[in-house]
Amino acid sequence: MENGTFFASQPLSATGWIFTSSPKQWLPYALGVLIGYPLLVRSLRYQRLNNMKKKYQFTTRQSMGKMTDEEAYAIQKEIGTLEFPFMYVKALQFALFRTYGIPSVSHVLTKTTQFSNPSTSLKRYADTVALVNEMVGNSPTSQRAFISLARTRFLHSKYRADGRILESDMLYTLALFALEPIKFVRRFEWRQMSDLELCAIGTFWKSVGDALGISFEGLPSGRSNASGFKDGIQWLEEIDAWCDGYEKECMVPDVKNRETADQTTAILLYMLPTMFHPVGLQFVSFMMDDRLRKAMLYDPPTPFWTSVFSTLLTTRKLFIRYFMLPRPEFLKIVNMSKQPEADNRFFSFNWDAAPYYVKPTFWNRWGPMAWLTWALGRPVPGDEGDKYYPSGYHIQDIGPRYFEGKGQQAIDETMEELKIVRTGKCPFH
Repeated sequence: MENGTFFASQPLSATGWIFTSSPKQWLPYALGVLIGYPLLVRSLRYQRLNNMKKKYQFTTRQSMGKMTDEEAYAIQKEIGTLEFPFMYVKALQFALFRTYGIPSVSHVLTKTTQFSNPSTSLKRYADTVALVNEMVGNSPTSQRAFISLARTRFLHSKYRADGRILESDMLYTLALFALEPIKFVRRFEWRQMSDLELCAIGTFWKSVGDALGISFEGLPSGRSNASGFKDGIQWLEEIDAWCDGYEKECMVPDVKNRETADQTTAILLYMLPTMFHPVGLQFVSFMMDDRLRKAMLYDPPTPFWTSVFSTLLTTRKLFIRYFMLPRPEFLKIVNMSKQPEADNRFFSFNWDAAPYYVKPTFWNRWGPMAWLTWALGRPVPGDEGDKYYPSGYHIQDIGPRYFEGKGQQAIDETMEELKIVRTGKCPFH
């Protein structure tokens, strides 16, 4: 058979058809894919939000005032594990970072050395992450949530009692955990949060504030002679306005701010090769606003890096919105073990810095993350004996080493109180 006849008789592949056909034949199909795929992705990306609205049926502001703590928890969990997992985590990290722009906070931390000393700052960071994960990752009426809230109250109780931690600083820290994820999503994510999601965040963190014994007297609707908050959105609006005024008054330059900021920046850059640390510092500065940057005595990023970071974040936003399919349920972010293991201990599943509380499984010691950690000269789970608590954590022992095994009576008393007042119902009624 002649070559010409043989090749003519073979079916062409899709690629071969494109190259052997005129543009008039394949161009309509190509345009259809280029236009149709982004529209399909955008449609699918809003499906979860639409389903959420149908499920909870909070169609008016008045109805949102009846949102329960359990409903708020479930909605916020979808935000943090499926909708905006990366920015949600970064926002909570930055919320902690932002508190160090207040001298009354940074001075306490430098005196205790918990966030100003490299030997303790990594442990303090891991402890904070573990406690916050327990609070936001478990049902508000669960034993784990109760213990994490009670432990947090105990760890702060001595400092609050003697006035070293101001009640206004407690309110400010709580506010940032609610507000920073909203602001990060607004600036960097593929869509804005809906009123339903905003109400859920406000409702959940107002309930956390109640459980931690934080006073809302500083807010107009929280005063004893006021009628109270109507819903989570109103709580957010009032605490946002209060935060702005508080920062204008209290977020001022101080060398102690810089000390704590430097240690936290070192944690944020922990998994970045040393040669890229100057770029990392530029990015940390880029993420700050002028008020925080001045308070921490940081230089602003250069115009070049400002342009680079802005372009990258905008590109990410558009790519997710139009080209990345929504995260499926089976790939949702899980930060900690669901069930206790030996000796009633729990484990963290991820490590941004030192591998505290991470189980030294084969995957954690030899998987991709472990190889990257090893290449950077950092410890992997199971290294250095018991230093990084490879056997996990008891929630009631989380905190500085000198607090381990202490405070059980106070924790038990707080838990009995929470069982009465934190029932998963609406915190506004």
